[in-house]
Amino acid sequence: MKRSETKQIEPVKKGGKANRIGHGLLQGLFSVFVVILGIAVAVVFIKLRKPPQRMKQEVLAPLVKVEQLHVQDIPMVIRGYGTVSPKVEVDIVPEVPGKVVYIHPELKVGGLIPAAEQILRIDPRDYELAVQQTDAAVADAQVKLETEQAEAQVARSQWKQLHPDTEPTSSLVLREPQIRKAQATLESAKAQLDVAKLKLERASLSLPFDALIISEKVDLGQYVVAGQPLGKAYGIDAVEIEVPLEDDELAWFDVFANSISVNGNRPSVKRTPAEVKADFAGAEHIWKGFVVRTTGQVDKTSRMISVVVEVPEPFGASNGKPPLLPGVFAEVLIEGSTLRNAVAVPRDAIRQGNKVWLVNDDRLHIWSLEIARADKDFAYVVSGVADEAMIVLSSLDVVVDGMEVRTQLENAIEGKQVTGDNNEPNKAGAN
Repeated sequence: MKRSETKQIEPVKKGGKANRIGHGLLQGLFSVFVVILGIAVAVVFIKLRKPPQRMKQEVLAPLVKVEQLHVQDIPMVIRGYGTVSPKVEVDIVPEVPGKVVYIHPELKVGGLIPAAEQILRIDPRDYELAVQQTDAAVADAQVKLETEQAEAQVARSQWKQLHPDTEPTSSLVLREPQIRKAQATLESAKAQLDVAKLKLERASLSLPFDALIISEKVDLGQYVVAGQPLGKAYGIDAVEIEVPLEDDELAWFDVFANSISVNGNRPSVKRTPAEVKADFAGAEHIWKGFVVRTTGQVDKTSRMISVVVEVPEPFGASNGKPPLLPGVFAEVLIEGSTLRNAVAVPRDAIRQGNKVWLVNDDRLHIWSLEIARADKDFAYVVSGVADEAMIVLSSLDVVVDGMEVRTQLENAIEGKQVTGDNNEPNKAGAN
């Protein structure tokens, strides 16, 4: 039984091994077929693939902002800064001593007192009595003089009676020394009377101009002495501004024509106009003025020379404009001479001190300028730039003369002033 079972099992083992071998061979053939098929498909796609089309890449020229320049007559405006100060400033000082018996109601800080109006009065009774006393002395001296003159006439009559056709050998005979003494006494008495009247007049204190009180230290009933400062005031008819300028700026307006010449001639009636600008009371305001003189010396530290600009009637109210008070820091624009056939070039367009980039037929050209004058906004050129030239405002990393560029017209400053440093509307400066 055991042997027969063994013989039946062996044939089964041999058949299973053959099946496994056949199955593996089949899988290998299938894999080879798949690989060959993939290679064939790839070869077909490669054969059928079209070569890529070559696209020509367009290189764009750099885009720059340009502005058109215009040749025109440009009035020069010289800018400066300074602090407003009063033209006339005085101390209120009594000339005679005494007790204060009257004080003007406006004698206080900020008070305004008209010209020739009484500011304060010192007790005048002592000075009135002095006038009466000296007046009596004058009358007494007048009587003595008349007495001496009458006695001299009597003496001359007696001399002629006693010594006809002869002249006295001494002036004492005709009382001439006595007459001269009486005359001198009379003149002295008159002078003392004038002094007494002057002291009485000075007991009332006033100023010859409309004054604004900026300080005071006096009370009613206070005893004051001559020369004691009682306050400070300044005139409101005009104020002045001292403006330091570079000496080159003085060439653009005639400041020295307003100064008195050495030979004593009167100054020229021509005055250089100026505008004074200041931010005050929440807004910017403008006052008209003119240049009156220079300070007559050059500052040792800054090497600048100062001109004085006067503004008349700074307290005149018009269109709600506030007064121009001393102590205000102001900008001053002085009207200078006119630059004929000039071009205003924006300062931002100036390269390397005196070079600009001009565009002509979409080509950039580097150009050198001869600058006549420059301020903070513009450089003024009288030659080297043609009318309606296009100037480059943009910045470029690399610039080659003749390079191609694209342009964009810039009108940001169109219609603004090119003459006065302050960018205000001005028809002469519109581009």
